[in-house]
This record gives sequence, C-alpha cells and structure tokens, in this order.
Amino acid sequence: MFMNLAKTIDHTLLRADATEADIVTLCDEARSHGFYSVCVNSSWINVAAQELEGSGILVVAVCGFPLGAMGSEAKAFEAAEAVSAGAGEVDMVISIGRLKGGDQNGVRADVDAVIAAVAGLPVKVILETCLLTRAEKILACEISAEAGAAFVKTSTGFSTGGATIEDVQLMAESVGGKCQVKASGGIRDSATALSMLRAGATRLGTSNGIAILSGQTADGY
Repeated sequence: MFMNLAKTIDHTLLRADATEADIVTLCDEARSHGFYSVCVNSSWINVAAQELEGSGILVVAVCGFPLGAMGSEAKAFEAAEAVSAGAGEVDMVISIGRLKGGDQNGVRADVDAVIAAVAGLPVKVILETCLLTRAEKILACEISAEAGAAFVKTSTGFSTGGATIEDVQLMAESVGGKCQVKASGGIRDSATALSMLRAGATRLGTSNGIAILSGQTADGY
C-alpha cells in the first residue's frame, strides 16, 4: 500500500529559502522513497532535472506561484522556460482575482496561454480553494477542464488553508472525468493522504511524504 501511495506523491519543496543543497536532498529522497515526482520552483528545475536524470522520477515546476496575479504572458514564458530546463509537468496558479471578479474569459485565456506554452505536457491548475466560494470552485474546475488541463489542484500551501475532503469531492464532481484532481496543502499523515485519494484525488502534493510513508504525523505544511 505504501509503495502505491508513494507513486501518488509530488515530493514538494517550494520555500523561498530553499537552497541548491536542499533541492539535491529532495531529489535524493524522491529516489529513495519512490515518489512520483519532485515539485520545485522554476529556478530549480535544471538542478532537479540533472539530479533525477534517468531515474524515471518526474520534475514538476510551479508557475505564477503563489499568487497567480502576474500577466498571462509572464506565466506562459515561465512555463515554457521550465519545460526547456527539464520540467515534465507545470502547476500554474489560476488568476484568482479575475475568477472572483467574474472575468471568465480572462481566466480561460490565462489557462489557455500556459497550456499552449508547454506543447502538450500536463498542466495542473491551482485554484487556491480557501479563497473561493463553492460556485467559484465549480466554475474554476469547469473552465480548467474545458481548456484541457490535466488536473485541477486545491491549493498552493501558501494561503489561508489547504486541501479538504469536501473540496476534493466537489472538484472531482465538477470536472466530470475530463481531468484529474490533485490535493495539496496540509497533508501531514497517511490517514489524511488516503482520505484525499478516496475522495477523488489521484495525485498528492506534500512536503511531508517521508513522514506519510513511515506512518508518522509531520509538523510541516
């Protein structure tokens, strides 16, 4: 069970104070524990890609992180640069302000720009569910799925809350099988991880993967 659980985990390090040595350690941990991927800020993609070359472990870049408030051209450029450096997937933050302001066309154009920039590689759209109403969560899922996103993702882990069972269930229902769901933020133990998977997530984003696999409860986010 734990080996299968490991293969659902994006082993994540997105802190602003992460050093190159920290990224190397993250990659070593991913190899040792069999995680699906490592997820890092775009400036570290080249380091992670070099460390994991030939391992079969994917490198995931975040884009427009963590606010989602930069221009679509900037997000698309960051995504394309990350792919050039070795990223195999991109997790972009949705334009939260445009979503809350009712600008559906602007939100769709933002997602479209990043998807177009990565030439067919999987894009996960981070909704930051803790900032959204139920109706906004549903709308964000529908826009993302229709745009061709591979996943919708709950959270950055840098706002006021993380993944909840209720949000994962709602997101899984809202995408209607058109894309998958990634639960991220606040997953600190195996019971929570498994609950997220039962609720409909197929991928987990966490910096606590080692604790999860060892049956411990982590303090970190």
